[in-house]
Amino acid sequence: MAVKFRDYYEVLGVPRTATAEEIKRAYRQLARKHHPDLQPAAERTKAAERFKEINEAYEVLSNPDKRSKYDALGQNWKNGMDFTPPPGAEWRTVDPGEWEDLGGFSDFFGSLFGRPTGRAGRSGRGGTRITIPGNDVEAELVVSLDELLKGGRRRIQLPGGRSLDVEIPLGTRDGTVLRLAGQGEPGVNGGPPGDLFLHARLIPHPRYRVIGDDLEMDLPLWPWQAVLGTEVRIDTPEGPVTLKVPSGTQSGRRLRLRGRGLPRADGSRGDLYATVRIVIPERPSAAEREAYEALRRGASAPADRPAGG
Repeated sequence: MAVKFRDYYEVLGVPRTATAEEIKRAYRQLARKHHPDLQPAAERTKAAERFKEINEAYEVLSNPDKRSKYDALGQNWKNGMDFTPPPGAEWRTVDPGEWEDLGGFSDFFGSLFGRPTGRAGRSGRGGTRITIPGNDVEAELVVSLDELLKGGRRRIQLPGGRSLDVEIPLGTRDGTVLRLAGQGEPGVNGGPPGDLFLHARLIPHPRYRVIGDDLEMDLPLWPWQAVLGTEVRIDTPEGPVTLKVPSGTQSGRRLRLRGRGLPRADGSRGDLYATVRIVIPERPSAAEREAYEALRRGASAPADRPAGG
């Protein structure tokens, strides 16, 4: 007896090479979209038919044995073509009452697999009830450098107007993904809720740059400070400190302050680097110009020196 072939891959919108995870993801999205309980009253009958197709396709493609048997039919069949069950198939005619007992699965399913294993349960005559996990939710969590340094707790607003208190743990970095189990969308028919994934995004700081676990800042010096050496007071996230600048310091040199960077999850900390930037007076005074003229007379320009000198 001929039945209509059903392309389960087409029903779920996945290729025949789809992985088990891709099939599961497609099923969850479609099942939620077409679940009769989530539709307006006028659309529930149509949604129920589509929902049964989705459920039947997942019943087969999520089961390795059934999927293997289904794939053995080959790729030459198209959805809706007349299909005659292969020899030895568990084909039998079912009356409407028994078809309902099969969970609403099609004759095509019955021709291949007989009575289904029952991924769907019944909720009244002709009804189908299935628990669907809630979808995961992704959102952006904007964090400040101070929050990376100290951690803390903050209330955020989620889509739909829901607010949530979020713990920002030490060790959080720009790009860190924080998972809050069970804080995603609610499930259907008692299904578990999804998870909330927060992607941390750091607000740029006017003074400090974040490089991994370290902080970096610019340290402007006058030429004579770099040549002769000096001590300068600089601001760190914990307050001002005195930094010694060795004589002969070149522009671009990084002076390290150990343990003044970002805290790590294990309790240790990165470092703070002060990067030297040599600055010159834009409007030198007469005394400064005289000093620079004397310096020029007393020393050759770097370009005039022998290589290596």
